[in-house]
Amino acid sequence: MTLALETTDLKVEIRLASEWLAICELGRLLPGRGVAALLPDGSQIALFRDRAGRVYAIDNRDPFNGAAVLSRGLIGTHEGRAYVASPLLKQRFDLETGSCLDDDTVSVPTYEVRTS
Repeated sequence: MTLALETTDLKVEIRLASEWLAICELGRLLPGRGVAALLPDGSQIALFRDRAGRVYAIDNRDPFNGAAVLSRGLIGTHEGRAYVASPLLKQRFDLETGSCLDDDTVSVPTYEVRTS
């Protein structure tokens, strides 16, 4: 069986300060998988698209060890909240708020996302 890639002209954009920055085409984001994107300042974000079609953007750096790996984590839900689990130490980060579900003193930055 061959799967057809989603064909759309929609772009995923994130808000940086007061401007929107186009990151990629929506069809490039596979549900349940993350991707990393390089920002103009050299930092990285992790983009995720869940199976319901919602798109999230968080910082790609795992705050527990400093590695840029969150885009490789597994996404899931806990009590109705979408999260990504770090592939290294398995801490879970809420994809909307960035808060760590396993240590409420730790969080990662999140970004506002839109498709246009």
